[in-house]
Parts: sequence; C-alpha cells; structure tokens
Amino acid sequence: MLRYTLKRMLSLVISLAVASLVIFTVIEIAPGDPASFMLGINAQPETLAALRTELGLDASKFERYVSWVTGMLSGDFGTSYTYRTPVADMVTQRMWVSLPLALYALTLSTLIAFPAGIYAAARRGRAGDIGVMSATQIGVAIPNFWFAMMLVLLFAIKLRWFAAGGFVGWDKGLWAGLHSLTLPAVALALPQAAILARVMRSALLDVLSEDFMRTARAKGLTARQALWRHGLRNAMIPVLTIIGLQFSFLLAGGIIIEQVFYLPGLGRLIFQSISARDLIVVESVTMLLVFAVIFVNFCVDLAYAAVDPRLRARA
Repeated sequence: MLRYTLKRMLSLVISLAVASLVIFTVIEIAPGDPASFMLGINAQPETLAALRTELGLDASKFERYVSWVTGMLSGDFGTSYTYRTPVADMVTQRMWVSLPLALYALTLSTLIAFPAGIYAAARRGRAGDIGVMSATQIGVAIPNFWFAMMLVLLFAIKLRWFAAGGFVGWDKGLWAGLHSLTLPAVALALPQAAILARVMRSALLDVLSEDFMRTARAKGLTARQALWRHGLRNAMIPVLTIIGLQFSFLLAGGIIIEQVFYLPGLGRLIFQSISARDLIVVESVTMLLVFAVIFVNFCVDLAYAAVDPRLRARA
C-alpha cells in the first residue's frame, strides 16, 4: 500500500506542475492588459507604466511564473489587482461558501442515488426499475440552471420557504447557513444523483452476474444478503470514480448556480475576476480548483486500493 501511495503522490506532483504551467500560459496569452483595463483608454503612458511596475507586470513572463509558483508553495497567492487585498484572504472567504455547498450537494446526491440504484438493480426489468431509470433519465436531461430557476419560482417566490438568493453567513448559525444553501445544493445534487444512480445500478448488475455471487447464493445466502454482503463492495470502484468526479465538478463547476442564487463563492469570484482582468486572482483560484480536482482523484485512487487489493498487487 505504501508503494502504491508513493506512486500516486508522484503522479499528483507531476500533474500539478503541468497544470500550473498550462494555466499560467493560457491566461497570460489572453488579450487585454490589466493595467490598461484599470486605467481606461485615456491613461497617460507614464501612469500606465507606473501601474504596471506596481503590479509586477513589467517583469518577464518566466519571472512572474516562478514568483507565482513559489508564492503559492509558501501560501502567498499574490495580491488582487482590483481589490488590492491578498488573494488568499479572498479565497478563504469564498471557500466557506463553495466548499460547504459542494459537500452539501454531494451528500444529498449520494443519499438519493445509493438507495435508488440499489432498488433498481434488485428489481431489474420490473416496474420499480423502469420507474427509477425513467426518473434518472429526466434528471440527466434537465439543465441544472433551469432546474435552479424552477426551484426559486416554487420554493422562494410562491411558497416563500427559502430566500431567492444570497447567503446569510455562518455567523448566523449552522441552520441558517444550511438553509441558505439548500436550494442551490438541491439544484446541484439532483442531476448528479441521477447520474450516480444509473452508475450504481449498472455496476451492481455487472457484479450480480459474476460467478462468486452465484456461489454465495449456492451456499444459502438470499439475494438480499448476497447483494449487501458481497455485491455492494465489489460494485464500489466505478461508483467511487463518479463520486470523486462529482465532488470536483460541484466545487469547481458551480459558477452558474452561484450566479443564479447570487452566492459569494469561488465560481462567482472567478467570473468577476475575468470580467475585471484580475489575472492573479483567476490564476490562483483556478490553480486551487485544479489542485482540489487532482487531490480528490488521488484520494479516489487510494480508495480503489482499499476496496480492491488487486490494485495494490499490480503496483
């Protein structure tokens, strides 16, 4: 297991190094100068040059890349061009919205998908299976931003159970914070639950047809006992893959939902920074989200090895 973990860690470090280079290169070659954007088209050349020096934009791209990477390794993400505050402070404030939202949505997605997928697999070809698969097909097809707007119309405007947008803050209490995030979490969770339920059903059906499952039945286990004792564990590898990908998506890809509900999260921060040409914020937040995606995949790989010892043997 140690050897397997070290190999996965090496892959993680290489992936982060390549990602940092790609992110910096792509953002730097994008048209538009932050200093010119901040001062406007009528800015004097001397003023423009002074601002570029103040922002560190007059250095070579290689020097700026090295400074950015070494700063991140020490916890310094730079200073926002627009707000003139440390990017790390901005990220920390926004993370307290995006991370709980992603975890809340992932929890809801898992709680819905696991029972639905297991129920459908246990009743393959019957009415229950057809009903679950029909519901998941609808869930996959519906765009989450449209679903979010429908939730606002029903639960915020008509029933008035929730606010239409905004975040009250965790200082108001855990319940108040979760209440503010409930509609966005549901909007994110249900489409993902539909995907996860289909994967769970498919994985279980593959396992149920294996020889060891027939052996378990031959030894006297009922279909339900064989499913819970042997089927679920062996069906978890593809399910863990989807859960890891979903968490990454929910954390990094919630920008549209954050816009719909006007949430001060990381997705909205990236959107505002792109609009303002605040490159250091865009680079740092994007790199942080890429790190989250790669780290989650690393954890999923370790979970694979824990579930299936054959992976450790191959390593």
